[in-house]
Amino acid sequence: MSTITPVNTSEPYSALLAISLHPHTPARPAIDAIQHVLPEKLPAALYLKSGQAFYGNSFGSQQSRFGETVFSTSITSYTDSMTDPSYLGQILVFTTPMIGNYGVPSNRALSDTPGIPFLESDKIQCAGVVVSDVALKHSHYQSVESLHQWCERNGVPGISGVDTRAITTLLRDQGTTLGRLAVGKDVADGHPSAADYWDPSKENLVAQASTATPYELNQQGSGPRIAVLDFGSKANILRSLVKRDARVTVFPWNFDFNTVKDAYDGLFLTNGPGDPKMIMDTAMRVRETIDTWDKPIFGICMGHQILGLAAGMEAYRMTFGNRGHNQPVLALASSGSISAGRVYVTSQNHQYALRLTEDFPEGWAPFFINCNDSSVEGIISTPESGKRIWGVQFHPESAGGPLDTIEMFTDFVDECGASKGAASSMIADEVKVDGHVGKAEAAVSA
Repeated sequence: MSTITPVNTSEPYSALLAISLHPHTPARPAIDAIQHVLPEKLPAALYLKSGQAFYGNSFGSQQSRFGETVFSTSITSYTDSMTDPSYLGQILVFTTPMIGNYGVPSNRALSDTPGIPFLESDKIQCAGVVVSDVALKHSHYQSVESLHQWCERNGVPGISGVDTRAITTLLRDQGTTLGRLAVGKDVADGHPSAADYWDPSKENLVAQASTATPYELNQQGSGPRIAVLDFGSKANILRSLVKRDARVTVFPWNFDFNTVKDAYDGLFLTNGPGDPKMIMDTAMRVRETIDTWDKPIFGICMGHQILGLAAGMEAYRMTFGNRGHNQPVLALASSGSISAGRVYVTSQNHQYALRLTEDFPEGWAPFFINCNDSSVEGIISTPESGKRIWGVQFHPESAGGPLDTIEMFTDFVDECGASKGAASSMIADEVKVDGHVGKAEAAVSA
């Protein structure tokens, strides 16, 4: 009978792989050995503050964790979702039945985007993972370790063998719910007391996800200089700017861009976790930028919400948010590569949104609206405002998900590099639906 040599799971498996022609293509024999490293048989439970409990088997870390239980309808790219900083503090329920079948790739930066990790950040961001069936064996030419090994190395617990359909239905009915993913002997302790549940929305998660110090990317390039306010940026946002030859400087979330704005050709506000009202001081500084600066500004997800707060709009907490790669949005204005009246399929991950009201603030109009729930998916400065500002709730850069709106990055970088006085591609040349709620809802249902 053959024996299996234990593998040290304290180090990334990329360290064990032979050198190959492609930096993300491991040698086959190493993968064969890795695939047989299986989790110890331990019970696990997902306890919800609303009183429900779901029992299954543990994988990943044996450390129990609290968090906010949410679900994602994405059917692929679990490594991108789990490393997305917008999932910080959340227990992530995957609705797709099997997770882990293609393993986990190396997170080393690629040669064309040095300084940017291959996945969406340098570590797993979610607090825990809930799946119906975890693949303990995996197969992919880029894989260097299993989902179990990756979670174990990052201190993230997982539970499998539970009915994720029932959990998702519950979360859709009652909304995002605080939970605890208990492992091993902690399962016997039963439900925590109500006071023990940790609510990440009460904390400034942006401060935890953002860079602590400024850094630069692609400074040898010849494109426009773009400042990025990092609220917990996905790596593909930075890649999408650098691949278009932008020279990027990334600043912490609380940096006052107004002190250096004249040195840059554009400002980008990234995604991030938590409640946008936790960083109202940042929103007020962005308001000053909008009032005193006429260069292009683009905000995504949290950045979109900060733009809305700066403009005087209201941000609210949705019941269960939108998380997945299949959210349809209707364009209400034509601008750049976006055409009014067209539906775009988008990748999303957010709990908060801007409220659609009878009248938008002066100088602003809705840019996109969600075809499922009529929530605001984008805002745009009006031609009369003289500004060039976009905000979108979805992720044009995807990672993972569809690339329907990826050319918004090209539009933005080109606009930042355009000479002063040139025709703008970021000013709406057609507004199909005004800010009137009734008209917007009618357009969605049409």
